[in-house]
Amino acid sequence: MNLANKLTISRIVLAGIFIWFLFIKGPAAKFMAFAIFLAACITDYYDGYFARKAGSITAFGKLMDPIADKILILGAFLAFVEMEIIPAWMVMVIIARELVITGIRVLALSQKKVLAAETGGKHKTVSQMVAVITVLIFLIIRDLGFGFRYIQVLETSVYALMLITVGMTLTSGVSYMLRNKDIFMGDQ
Repeated sequence: MNLANKLTISRIVLAGIFIWFLFIKGPAAKFMAFAIFLAACITDYYDGYFARKAGSITAFGKLMDPIADKILILGAFLAFVEMEIIPAWMVMVIIARELVITGIRVLALSQKKVLAAETGGKHKTVSQMVAVITVLIFLIIRDLGFGFRYIQVLETSVYALMLITVGMTLTSGVSYMLRNKDIFMGDQ
């Protein structure tokens, strides 16, 4: 297993550790969750970097990299719904998009094709990571006991950022479907 694939797998492990810290009370635990999430985001960048640099892009990496991203991001968003920070409908839209795209990838695999992540999907992932980082900063500030006024501003900012993220998620999903419609539409 090459370094890039090891980094991809490490992101899945880090996702579990991140969620564990997220549900521990207090700002120190939230800060640890923040640091672990950042480490996981860094692995997302470097797994692709090392794969391209070493010329070791694999079918495993093409398939597992986006799955590792989904585990990390969807785990965070589901935790935030449980914590009543973001509305469930937003996460349902994101999950629906991810399931549809994953379904297209599985269908492509059944046709002996491996569909790599596309630029729109990468931008979507970055927007989701920024949204998670923003929520984590909100949680740290809230747990440190800052004033109500700051909390209200941050809550509004988180909601607005999530609206943008949901929009980017839908846009990239529709674009991916249109680009790969031959996979699920057949020879029409």
